[in-house]
Amino acid sequence: MQDGLFVIDGVAHAFDMTEGNMASPEYAESLRQLQASFFAGQPAGYDLEGEKTLRDWSVEETADIMFRESNTDVAIFHPVPIYFFKDGYSSVAKALEATKRWPNRFIGSYVSIDPLRPDPLGEMERQVEMMNNPVGLKLYPVSYNEGTVTPWRMDDPKIGFPLYEKARELGLRSVAIHKSLPMGPSPSGGNAFNPVDVEGAAAAFPDLNFSIVHGGLSFVEETAWLLARFPNIWVNFETMNLVLTMRPSVFGEQLAGLLSVAGEAALERIYWATGAMNSHPRPGLEAFMDFQFTEEQMARKGIFFPIPQLTREHKKAILSGNIARLHGFDVDKLAAGIKDDEFTHHGPLPIPYSTTPLKDAVMTPLPEAAGVG
Repeated sequence: MQDGLFVIDGVAHAFDMTEGNMASPEYAESLRQLQASFFAGQPAGYDLEGEKTLRDWSVEETADIMFRESNTDVAIFHPVPIYFFKDGYSSVAKALEATKRWPNRFIGSYVSIDPLRPDPLGEMERQVEMMNNPVGLKLYPVSYNEGTVTPWRMDDPKIGFPLYEKARELGLRSVAIHKSLPMGPSPSGGNAFNPVDVEGAAAAFPDLNFSIVHGGLSFVEETAWLLARFPNIWVNFETMNLVLTMRPSVFGEQLAGLLSVAGEAALERIYWATGAMNSHPRPGLEAFMDFQFTEEQMARKGIFFPIPQLTREHKKAILSGNIARLHGFDVDKLAAGIKDDEFTHHGPLPIPYSTTPLKDAVMTPLPEAAGVG
């Protein structure tokens, strides 16, 4: 727990960023370098030599930084269907390993497909049959396939709607779509990462929930109106944890912007995610517990309703309550399931990355005493 609050991380990964995994080096390299810059830009003690991070991360290493080195309690694994990389970047096999090896910690996984590859509906069925507790469908708005880049829209009745119908048939009630964060210099049709096309899907499938992954990172005004207008649209905070640790004042502006239309009600459909291992989850968690809006932000941002100061109850909802409601988890049962397991803390948190092979890649090591959590 973080300061007594249970923490569910909505996105966990284990990327293979090795050169040998690249299917389209001209595009894959840009993603590798973007990822390296995220690592290098972290606060002291968490900043890693970027080139040393371009490796094949194991599921165990992701588990270690999440559950041993931070106060994250449980997480949901997301495979990544970006086929600039041979295994998709974070493979389905790793999702299977994570949820089967530590089912009480990796409490579910998304089925993750590229709808423009052959037989996407069959692939959905295959992953659901294989997975331990599939909780939703994860999509990207661009098909990335070995040198080809093809955008598609969430409101396309021929491409998107059959996916949602199949998800409903398979018992997947949550659809997560990567938006707001363009993927390197590859062409994306100009507007693929704008979330406005989510409204057509949400309107046509009101019994499903649609999460905008990386919501708030860009297209803040569009996202705020979607949150206000559609009760089945949610915001997944992955990468916003990086904004919080790297540019905290910007984080406040972006979050206030997300609340600018619906006000406090929008806080009921925003949930925590870090995308670890693509950054260490601990500094964002600690910064979030300390975060407060400035008076100027609260006075300036609301359109119809005031921007509320974040309370402990708001933070509790974002860290666990909202995503538990989205996926039907019982937080008390989740907490009981991890009691006294191999990741349970019996003292200070370890120094960041000290449980992984990257312990010598930290650029600004913390004094040992600073590892106390």
